[in-house]
Amino acid sequence: MTGRAKRKPKSAQESSSGSKEVKKARVDEPKAGAVTPGDSVQRDEVVQLYKLQMPEDLFHLWEFCKELHPDDPCNALDATLGLKLVGPFEILSGAHKASKKSVPNLHLHWRFFYDPPEFQTILLGNQATQHHIGYYRDNPDSLPSFVGENEAKKGYIITQMGDNVFAAVLLHLLKRKKERDVKKAGAETLEKLEGQLRERAGTLGLSLDQKSKAMKQRDRKVVTKTFHSAGIVVPVDKNDVGYRELPQTDAGLKKICKAIVEANSDEERIKAFGPIQEMITFVQFANDECDYGMGYELGIDLFCYGSHYFHKVIRQVLPMAYSLLNRNLFGEILESHLSKRSHDDLDQLSS
Repeated sequence: MTGRAKRKPKSAQESSSGSKEVKKARVDEPKAGAVTPGDSVQRDEVVQLYKLQMPEDLFHLWEFCKELHPDDPCNALDATLGLKLVGPFEILSGAHKASKKSVPNLHLHWRFFYDPPEFQTILLGNQATQHHIGYYRDNPDSLPSFVGENEAKKGYIITQMGDNVFAAVLLHLLKRKKERDVKKAGAETLEKLEGQLRERAGTLGLSLDQKSKAMKQRDRKVVTKTFHSAGIVVPVDKNDVGYRELPQTDAGLKKICKAIVEANSDEERIKAFGPIQEMITFVQFANDECDYGMGYELGIDLFCYGSHYFHKVIRQVLPMAYSLLNRNLFGEILESHLSKRSHDDLDQLSS
């Protein structure tokens, strides 16, 4: 059996990743005395509609963009950075009230093909590559663990950008400055915006590091990176109960998936599914022994691979993992996404 190396938790306290633990590993909090931004009614509506707690940096960016472009804050970063504020920002702007859908599913709103339930889009970038930036949560009851980005047309990799949206926007800006087609006038505009972002983040006490202290603390709790590289966190006790590795390396599992997807006949495909069926049996044993992370990993990896051939297996193992980990909202999001999984039709407010 050739499993990937298993990460050992440093201590029982450090390895536990229930909602309280994840909250502690969240972003640097604003400095004492910082003004809480945003209208309380709008803030409550965002939480109510998404069923997710939102971090303060989201509302601080909203106020920042309102200052930049009072008439259209959702497009305040478009001309300079090619970024559009979406998702919860659209609720703050009231765009959802003009939606043609009476009850839009916000969990599918800008949920791209490879976005796992843990990922929530808040900024749209290059449409050609379907670049988007969002919050990644380890637990739906907790605040985001970090801000990441993905280009859905290129694949499933989620790249970490910092522990708050100011850090993510700044990193995107710095990449933009290196582009060859940025002319002098554009460079000056970027320089000005960079100064404004740094100043506001400093006032709020927000880290602008791509890998902050809080994120490094989370890294120690990640039991495996999974295909999307963002990693998964599950409670692991001092006896290593909570996660056991799959009987395949990432490369081995991808090879199995490739054989299934590229099979020339149903008979050949059924035969190629053999190793997956064996892993499902291992997952069942693991669940019986409270190693819930095994099914979580298998489900996420198959989801990332992207083929509809795996949807039945994903539904078999991943919602169960979420349920056992008390992350039921992720299971609901997954089911909605698999039912309407598409590379297009992503704007749930206007479609």
